[in-house]
Amino acid sequence: MHHLFYFPVALPFLAFLILLLLGVFILIQIHVLRFAYLSIGLGPRTAMMVLVASLLGSYINIPVAVLPEQRLLTGQEIEFFGMHYVVPVVVDWPGTVIAVNVGGALIPTALSLYLLWYHRIWGLGALATAIVAAVVHILARPVPGIGIAVPIIVPPLLTAIVALVLSSRRAGPLAYISGSLGTLIGADLLNLGKVQGLGAPIASIGGAGTFDSIFLTGVLAVLLASFRTT
Repeated sequence: MHHLFYFPVALPFLAFLILLLLGVFILIQIHVLRFAYLSIGLGPRTAMMVLVASLLGSYINIPVAVLPEQRLLTGQEIEFFGMHYVVPVVVDWPGTVIAVNVGGALIPTALSLYLLWYHRIWGLGALATAIVAAVVHILARPVPGIGIAVPIIVPPLLTAIVALVLSSRRAGPLAYISGSLGTLIGADLLNLGKVQGLGAPIASIGGAGTFDSIFLTGVLAVLLASFRTT
């Protein structure tokens, strides 16, 4: 079971995410982003706890199924679009374990549902999510050893455009919802059938290949909300 606990991105980018998190914390403390978080529907302290929980939660994968696999890639770092993803070292592994990542899937999904309810944007949220999911699904690629991955910058930029076009007043929460759910659906859920045969010990929904995009989308959502409150 300990093989299910690992950070999905390589150390240099993990360090970047930690520094990004520290930067957000400092901006909260000097009240630069305070009203941005309030406009999204979260208090600054709660929002910071969510970001920290997302980063730490990316270490945890919850297994839900196992696919038989003849040949596994293990103990490597796989590069895709300049990003380095970690393939855990496994021994006597049953095949490709389908798992759900806590920080990249469970927490973003729960927060997205809360934001949909809080802002009452069910229709806009569904439309934005469908657009993002469709584009991400087209761009998602099967990567040997990892599973499904998308270029890291695409979901954040795409969600920013979609959110601003559909509702500039609710761009922040709309970006988080569509970026999180759209990426999970378009990249991971709609491509589960392509996972077998890639030699991935763990194919994590919201994990390696998509976690970085989802995390950056969360930060972008706050910046969009900050733009609307200045």
